[in-house]
Amino acid sequence: MFVKYRHLLFNLIGRDLKVKYRRSVLGILWSVLNPLLMMLVITAVFSNIFKFNIEHFPVYYLTGYTLFNFFSEATNMCNSSILEASALIKKVYIPKYIFPLEKVTFALVNMLFSLIAMALIYAVTQTPIHWTALLFPIPIIYTFCFALGMGLLLSALTVYFRDILHLYGVVLTAWMYLTPIFYPVDPQAIPAFMLTVFKFNPLYHFVTYNRNIMMNGVVPGLTDNLICMLFAGGALIVGVLVFRKLQRNFILHI
Repeated sequence: MFVKYRHLLFNLIGRDLKVKYRRSVLGILWSVLNPLLMMLVITAVFSNIFKFNIEHFPVYYLTGYTLFNFFSEATNMCNSSILEASALIKKVYIPKYIFPLEKVTFALVNMLFSLIAMALIYAVTQTPIHWTALLFPIPIIYTFCFALGMGLLLSALTVYFRDILHLYGVVLTAWMYLTPIFYPVDPQAIPAFMLTVFKFNPLYHFVTYNRNIMMNGVVPGLTDNLICMLFAGGALIVGVLVFRKLQRNFILHI
């Protein structure tokens, strides 16, 4: 089924790229500049004002920000993906999962451009690069599967409960602060109960995995991989099951 509609998927991704950067002078370069500018602001605030003593802070921040921003952008767009495609859904038969899948894939393409920013920061800050950096696709795959599962779930539920469109932004803000993107995982810097909260935060595990291979030269063990697989696979299974069950009546609510 997916192979049959792959051309539609690619066309939708191309359309979103054109729409996002329409009438923009720099165009797709903003996918590189945005994380760089955010890194400069966050570095100025948290390195100089809050005095977080994190070695190679710009890289530390970007290794967390790129994954979280990918998840945030993907699920945010998935939230309204079915509603936005309502006119097309009413006219022709298209597998409805194509729309949240396209949003997550589009966010992935954007994130891959942001990796250029990370490479530039590595060069400018002269941060050591370990061979384990070659494993960078693994945490991206985990995050992709988790984002797709959440995206399918959100896109289906939003058809029935429009309030999710407004509430999810608040959830994402809280989720960002509960993920160590710009602060250290240090018992002296954060409350003890937060360390327990982190264990139940899938993005904490994905970000930690990413930092281990990108900064520390550490190959995550079997336990780390199993935890990431559990979160990513569990979210994907739940998302698919809920989406399949609810999609039957989408036409009555869009």
